[in-house]
Amino acid sequence: MTERGTGVETIRAVRIAGPGSEFLIDDEPVDIHISGGRIADIAPTGALPARGEVIDGDGAWAVPGLWDNHVHTVQWALDTERVALGGAASAAEAARRMSAVDALPDGRRVGAGFRDALWPDLPTLDLLDAASGEVPTYLINADVHSVWLNSAALAREGFRTPDGMLREEDAFEISRRLNAVDPAHSDRAVRDAGERAATRGVTGLVDFDMAWNAEAWPRRVQAGFAAHRVEFAMYPFDLDRAITAGLRTGELHEDPGTPDAGRGLVHVGPLKVITDGSLGTRTAACSHAYPGDPANFGVLTVPSDELVELLTRATGAGLAAAVHAIGDRATTSALDAFTVAGAVGTIEHAQLVRHADLARFARLGVIASVQPQHAIDDRDLIGKHWAEQTAISYPLASLRAAGAELRFGSDAPVAALDPWHAISAAVTRTDDDRAPWHPEERLTIDHALEASVRSSLRPGEPADIVLCGADPRTATGEQLRGMPVVATLLGGRVTHRA
Repeated sequence: MTERGTGVETIRAVRIAGPGSEFLIDDEPVDIHISGGRIADIAPTGALPARGEVIDGDGAWAVPGLWDNHVHTVQWALDTERVALGGAASAAEAARRMSAVDALPDGRRVGAGFRDALWPDLPTLDLLDAASGEVPTYLINADVHSVWLNSAALAREGFRTPDGMLREEDAFEISRRLNAVDPAHSDRAVRDAGERAATRGVTGLVDFDMAWNAEAWPRRVQAGFAAHRVEFAMYPFDLDRAITAGLRTGELHEDPGTPDAGRGLVHVGPLKVITDGSLGTRTAACSHAYPGDPANFGVLTVPSDELVELLTRATGAGLAAAVHAIGDRATTSALDAFTVAGAVGTIEHAQLVRHADLARFARLGVIASVQPQHAIDDRDLIGKHWAEQTAISYPLASLRAAGAELRFGSDAPVAALDPWHAISAAVTRTDDDRAPWHPEERLTIDHALEASVRSSLRPGEPADIVLCGADPRTATGEQLRGMPVVATLLGGRVTHRA
């Protein structure tokens, strides 16, 4: 068996199922020949002599390497060390779960993934204090836009709040502090997480970690990280630093002496700007108020004029923009800013979009970077909190029909970092025994795969290739979620072999 790290020159007897299949006249097996990390030729099996290291595909289905276009990398990597609260059905249950766990080496108890928007009871300071005692205890909302702390944690972090809940920027600050572990620790966690991602066919991700990633990624690669490609973002608080350092979106960013396996993997990404809140925290900026709270239309955390200024500065410095906009007011504000600034880039999430704004994505060349799994995870929240909104919730087919380019991601750790989950969610709009949620927004499997890759299987393209144990084009939603990944190649080098 070809082991991880091996350079491959021939993949024998595979069927191409994703982008690139349109250039073939039939579905018969082909051989993929690789040279210098790129696809050199694709020919009928046996038509050309095999060279170098060979993987026998044995009829597996090949698709281009998969990307996750929205990941909070360190938070995702450290999530395995935190108490999973996704199944907590109430505030009382979540607090009780936290009381039963040991503190981390730094003296904190940390849980993550709770969804309080549908709880029958309210998270309160008294409730959490009674369960957790004197141990600093932190519970991070699944959407990361709010954090529930006990009195000991509030005192340790220097915050005060009557209900123990911190929201938006205060919540982000807590997450930054929790993620600021020893670099050797976080780098080890990121390496292990990257290797797990490779088992699901991941060959690239966009890192939205709230830190100065321009130092972290070259350091990780020097230490041996080689699992996937990375585009790293920076935030407004580091914009001056990025401009001074001469960072420009798309440029290679690596240190001299980078190990061979890590060369060419790290590139500068966009400026990330968070302009509103989230549905789960009831802070996404919307046209209509949240039910039962007539004064709450969500929050525009970055006013429109300030957003224009940020995007104008970024554009002048050669940086693309990635604008977080969940509510329809925020999406409109973001599109307006792209228009005025002449910026390029993405709108991240676009979970509520006015009908009149759909075509603006294509006209402006703004990419819709969306997370299809969120539509399924949030369907009950939408029915409760966005029932009175008149814009389109979680559009996919509507955006594509309007000419917008779609890119898929997970927002990990908000959802699992598994592109097959995103693909299945986009194709089926359900992940349980319920009927598809707004089936008119489903995509075809070909369109879902297109939104999940950055390349095509054709000569001259990078040899980022995933071999699948089943045909994605005929798989059910459940089969897509559990897609067996036989092998993952990054530039012709094996990063996973089943």
